[in-house]
Amino acid sequence: MRSSQPPRREIGHLNVSAESDVASPGVERGPLAGVHVLDLSRVLAGPYCTMILGDLGADVIKIEQPNGGDDTRSWGPPFMTTPEGRESAYFLSTNRNKRSVVIDLKDPGERVFLEGLVRWADVIVENFRPGVMERLDLGDEQLQRLNPGLVRLSISGFGDDGPESSRVGYDHILQAEGGLMSITGAPGGPMVKVGVPIADITAGLYGVIGILAGLIERVGSGRGQRVSTSLLAGQIALHVFQGARYLVAGEVPGLSGNQHPTVSPYGVFEAHDGSLVIAVGNEAIWERFAPLVAIEPRDERFATNALRLAHTRELNELMTSALSQRDVASWLRDLSSAGVPAGRVKRLDEVYSDPQVRQQNLVWSAPHTTLGTIELPGSPLRFGRSPVSLRFAPPTFGEHTDEVRGEFDASGVDARANLRGPSDTSSPRTIRSD
Repeated sequence: MRSSQPPRREIGHLNVSAESDVASPGVERGPLAGVHVLDLSRVLAGPYCTMILGDLGADVIKIEQPNGGDDTRSWGPPFMTTPEGRESAYFLSTNRNKRSVVIDLKDPGERVFLEGLVRWADVIVENFRPGVMERLDLGDEQLQRLNPGLVRLSISGFGDDGPESSRVGYDHILQAEGGLMSITGAPGGPMVKVGVPIADITAGLYGVIGILAGLIERVGSGRGQRVSTSLLAGQIALHVFQGARYLVAGEVPGLSGNQHPTVSPYGVFEAHDGSLVIAVGNEAIWERFAPLVAIEPRDERFATNALRLAHTRELNELMTSALSQRDVASWLRDLSSAGVPAGRVKRLDEVYSDPQVRQQNLVWSAPHTTLGTIELPGSPLRFGRSPVSLRFAPPTFGEHTDEVRGEFDASGVDARANLRGPSDTSSPRTIRSD
């Protein structure tokens, strides 16, 4: 078998696979248009990472196993059910802008097809336990042989070496073992987890950062490389000042609830008809805020942040007495006029109907194959020239298998395949399987 690779071309300063897709006239391209991603991951951390890459314009092919595909397809309720099928809200949340292809990775008969996809890819993402890729004959040496320019991201639970590396890592376990739960919750109450799978999300975000750095490094070296992160590593990264409190000052942080552990007043307070957050982040803000709640700014108990922290209970009682006399809306008006940062505590239905959220295009809609038009949380990124977009909805199980296999058309060691992106109108790009 020959080891030559398809020629590569420049997109900006980034070398990506040759003959990559060219958008139709008038169609704006995302900043990662032309980058090819082979997604072998499932559940959340990996799929969240590849969804971001897809939002940014990359062509993402999601590989799913024949026995039902991604685990999260069965995670529910809630499920959205139509005569054509059932879809999990969990799966829909992290799998837009991808094509779904069913492949049994253990089937020797799929090897030519799979190796062709590896040669097509600029990036592979997987979140198997350490050792699984090697058992699938997709270890680093094999992948480098097939495609020397490949950037390979591995996301694990506890890291790819060390005494805990073989453990299965689910989000809640890592929130616990990564220390985040020990600082989350109200003083005197139980430790609690964050309301979203923050360990998975953080690992996915760091995975995106690693992939982009690997692609940029490839411009100079001409070579791909392995990038790895873990749910554990992401949790440690999230400790920020709480970690420094222990490592530098020797303090073991505890539960601080809805009050900031090192700034006061900064937290959730109750008005007459609901909750609001007030953030007095410096002394200038304190000078403006204190008179609003009938407190003398120079009161010897509260004149500095350190004093306010020492007398937090007294300060909160005085504030609550004043705040409870009026509703949230009137307090937000007065706080805004005084230049004091504050905000209402909102439910998700209030968030998604907020005009600011809609104006910022933080809710996307797209026609789904079986569900009709659906709405999903949008990308938090905006670009001046290269917009992110929901190009197509999350796929049904194996929705694009026939399409991609038809484009591939393998026929032995000399096979060549034409693999077009979902909106590609250019000449086909070549995948080599030799």
